[in-house]
Amino acid sequence: MPSMTISEKAAAKGKDLVRAQSNAMKEPGLRVRVVGGGCSGLMYRMEIGDGAQEGDETFERDGFRVFIDKKSLFFLNGSELDYHDGLTGAGFKFKNPNVKGSCGCGESFSV
Repeated sequence: MPSMTISEKAAAKGKDLVRAQSNAMKEPGLRVRVVGGGCSGLMYRMEIGDGAQEGDETFERDGFRVFIDKKSLFFLNGSELDYHDGLTGAGFKFKNPNVKGSCGCGESFSV
């Protein structure tokens, strides 16, 4: 069974972001995809989405939903979605045990 966890901080920040951008959506959440690109070969793409699409897995914590398609979940299985807020930037970050390498900018990875 595929798995992904969401940290308490990511759930809290995610609920705020989704609420601010989803006024007309019935089932708002964060849609996550892994796509080809970047200097290491793969990149995370995130956007606010309205409900799961066919074939998606939905993960939830404290009312914050994350939708992931099956192809992307292959690369994200066992990961934790966290949120970092620091001097060098803020945003969602994955603690992904499948990553074998990443680029210096931290935006792309390889498995």
